[in-house]
Formats: sequence, structure tokens, C-alpha cells
Amino acid sequence: MGIPSWFNELAVFSLSVSALSATLIAADIFLWNRRQKMPVMNFVWPITGLWAGPLALLVYWRVARQPASGQQKRKSFWQSVLVGDTHCAAGCTLGDFAGEWIVFFTGLTVAGSVLWANYAIDFVLAYAFGILFQYYSIAPMRGLSGWAGVKAALKADTVSLIAFEVGMFLWMALSSEVLFHPRLEPSSAAYWFMMQIAMFVGFLTAYPANWWLIRKHLKEAM
Repeated sequence: MGIPSWFNELAVFSLSVSALSATLIAADIFLWNRRQKMPVMNFVWPITGLWAGPLALLVYWRVARQPASGQQKRKSFWQSVLVGDTHCAAGCTLGDFAGEWIVFFTGLTVAGSVLWANYAIDFVLAYAFGILFQYYSIAPMRGLSGWAGVKAALKADTVSLIAFEVGMFLWMALSSEVLFHPRLEPSSAAYWFMMQIAMFVGFLTAYPANWWLIRKHLKEAM
């Protein structure tokens, strides 16, 4: 059973609108000089646009856009958690994107399963990127460097990252094992449309984890 033409068209539309959203966010930050107070967020918001599309653009404009005056309004707690969640999701997005292509081009399997290979490679890369992103947020805020900064990043982001990947992997399993036969491949727009949804699900499952981490002061409010 092939991909319905309407679904493929929907996927192309979603990916195109998301790419445009990411471009607009990047242009606002880098061309129109609305740099974020925390430098790593200059990259987090365009990455968020790649999977959340117009929703990311709306949240960026309403919650995170740096005003021309430089005097940004104080965020409510739920907004700080949301921004922290986008930060976690950005690292995961980069790792998952790279991992999917690695598995596709190498033909890797785990226990004869492409899905399990995706899980393994995606998680390792997502964890690496996630800790890197977290390091460059938590280390400057706490005045840390080196191994002390890495340990703080591991403590702050591990639970959040696992929560994100669990939600994402559940949707990937649904897509791969239930919704599509044969399974979609990364060479199709439909595949990445489903991955956009998977990332949104991961964002939702990671939100309570970020709430708890920030409330317990294990993770800095963004």
C-alpha cells in the first residue's frame, strides 16, 4: 500500500511552511538583530520552527522575541518551562535527524529491526546534542566550565531528554508498525511529516519533566 497522494501533499505543505517559519525566526534573530539574551537560544528557536512550524513562530513572537529596547518582560513560570522544553527538544531534534539518515544510509539494524536501530542511534546522538545545548545554557548562568559544567548539564537535562525521546519513540513505533505498511523511508516527505508529529509528541511528554526539574532547581529557568 503506497502513500496516498493527499497525504504526501499534506506532508510537503507542512514541511514547506515549517521551513519558512524557521527562516523567518532565523532572519529576525540574525538579520534584524533580535539576538536572544542566552546565545544558544539563537539556534534553538529556528530549530523549533523546523518541526513546530507556525506554532513555533507564534510562541517565539509572543514569548521569546527580544524587544528592540532590550528590556524583555519577565516570563511566567509556565512560559519558562515551555522555553526550557524547546531547548531540550532542539538538541533531540538535531540528534534524531542525524540518526535517521545514518540508519537509512548504512542499513543498520538491531535484532533485525530498523526501528530499534533508529531508537539506539537517535538516542545516543540526541543525548549528545542535548547535553551540549544544556552545557551552553547552564554553564554560563552558573559560572561553570569544564567537567563541572558537564555534570550540571547531565543532571539538568537527562530526565527531560529521556521524557522527550519516550514520547517521540512511541509515535515512531505507531507510524512504523501500525499506520504504514511498508514503513515510510527518510527519502519521503511523509516520513519527515510523521517525524514532525513525533517531535511534537516528545515535546508534550517532556513538558512535565521540565516543570519538575525547574521547580526543584535542578534546571535553570530559561
